[in-house]
Amino acid sequence: MNNAPPHRSFHSLAQVALFAALIAVFGLIPKLDLPFGVPITLQTLGVMLAGCLLGARRGFLAVGLFLLIVALGMPLLAGGRGGLGVFFSPSAGFLLGWPIGAAICGLIMRRVSRARGRTVLWPGAFLAAFVGGIGVVYAFGVTGLTWIAHLSWTQAAVASAVFLPGDLLKCAICAALVQTVARGLPHWRLAD
Repeated sequence: MNNAPPHRSFHSLAQVALFAALIAVFGLIPKLDLPFGVPITLQTLGVMLAGCLLGARRGFLAVGLFLLIVALGMPLLAGGRGGLGVFFSPSAGFLLGWPIGAAICGLIMRRVSRARGRTVLWPGAFLAAFVGGIGVVYAFGVTGLTWIAHLSWTQAAVASAVFLPGDLLKCAICAALVQTVARGLPHWRLAD
């Protein structure tokens, strides 16, 4: 049973919906297609932000809500993709890793914010985005590429490595935005 006051529950629900919408908006920015079928998009930045700013549970729910809407056929993935078919494409592993990645970002942010009080420093947010948004998502993505694209583990890992520079930049952007929110909105409950 949820013992949170009604206004708190509504606030959490609104944040989950807001971050699901943010991930969808990031999908409007044109994707860059790579030869093996996995596009580079800004949507992983939304995943990182959801985990770092909402925490493990709400970050997972925001990304899960977004993926549910995509599965129902809304073309919200970069390039206007949507429907169940995207979960059988070469990028399926990455998509399935998004909610787990957001949750891991949130868990790390909770540790960082508790260890440093309310002052969330840039390196801690970068670490959370790196581990959850790259480490976890890539683990799922490489696994998906081995199964769906029939690549060896080495081929899938090497193919995924082309994303690293862009994803490291997304981690830096995420860290800067998290620090800005922590300083500008001190009442924001980071990574509950």
